[in-house]
Amino acid sequence: MSILVNKDSRVIFQGFTGQHATFHAQDAIRIGTQVVGGVTPGKGGQTHIDRPVFDTVKDAVVQTGANVSVVFVPPPFSADAIMEAIEAGIKVIVVITDGVPVQDMVRVKRYLIGHDAIIIGPNTAGVITPEECKVGIMPAHIYPKGRIGVVSRSGTLNYEAVEQMSELGLGISTSISIGGDPVNGCDFLTLLKKFAEDSDTDAVLMIGEIGGSQEVEAAAWARDHLKKPLIGFIAGATAPPGRTMGHAGAIISGEADTAQAKMQRLVELGVSVVQNAAEIGKTVQGSLK
Repeated sequence: MSILVNKDSRVIFQGFTGQHATFHAQDAIRIGTQVVGGVTPGKGGQTHIDRPVFDTVKDAVVQTGANVSVVFVPPPFSADAIMEAIEAGIKVIVVITDGVPVQDMVRVKRYLIGHDAIIIGPNTAGVITPEECKVGIMPAHIYPKGRIGVVSRSGTLNYEAVEQMSELGLGISTSISIGGDPVNGCDFLTLLKKFAEDSDTDAVLMIGEIGGSQEVEAAAWARDHLKKPLIGFIAGATAPPGRTMGHAGAIISGEADTAQAKMQRLVELGVSVVQNAAEIGKTVQGSLK
């Protein structure tokens, strides 16, 4: 098993014929992802990298059975692209686009009410189940298959953690970067619940940041319901209050938002907290004993 995506996922790319979507679609195909086509309005009926192009997501779903979409659409049009995918019945929507207006994502979240789609992102590196399905921009070759689930607000820290675990012989069941924007499509809690139900995940690594409370909310749930080790790291220990650091959502708005305050609260909730990013792999390995 895995969560969100696997070898049976049927993936389309929105913004399919663009340069970046083309590159990452080719890479996804190379590792075995079932990329069944893509959407570029006005180019329906054409073929691109040996896959059909459709004018609308609905057309793509009807003709290919697609159930996962990757959004490579410019920021001003991303919200419409996401809502089109929701309306067409896509179950997992991965929004790579950076710079989607916060107000647009609030509108998308409201539109999502009553639908059972999961949105990952925006501003995300994506989702990967190694050797089965890559839906994003991460370097697939650094992800060995294994039994550690990873969920992270940071793409690059995700890569660093996976590299450390790989050197220790630990592989990944599924890795998700949820993105660092103030309004995410999906949060840590939603994904921890899915990892809790996955029989092929033995432990979960949660990589958070300053700003917001979702890491603490997820840990509070995990204390009572996650019957496997939860390892946590919070980035941004040196961030000054009021300064946005890297991600738009990484901003300290109160005492509880600092890295130290979050880490202390996670410790109180039973999480194995990593103080130094260089120790992530070793901490995960130690939690399995």
